[in-house]
Amino acid sequence: MTAEVTMRGVLDMQVCVPTEWTDEQVLTFASRANYCGTTNGWFIRREGNPALLGDPERASCQDRAGHVHIMLDA
Repeated sequence: MTAEVTMRGVLDMQVCVPTEWTDEQVLTFASRANYCGTTNGWFIRREGNPALLGDPERASCQDRAGHVHIMLDA
């Protein structure tokens, strides 16, 4: 299986990507899958960010083994 966008908002999105992907690979995929349009582009919502509501930065996907969900902000 490959990466996919699982949620899109105006200034955020969630992606489901292979566990072994680097942050750079995640950001490259995000930019190609959903053009950001802001000066700084997409960035990963980091551990401890209140918007994660206590969830980890890389949350295991319940439907796809070997994949994680990552939130990104514009």
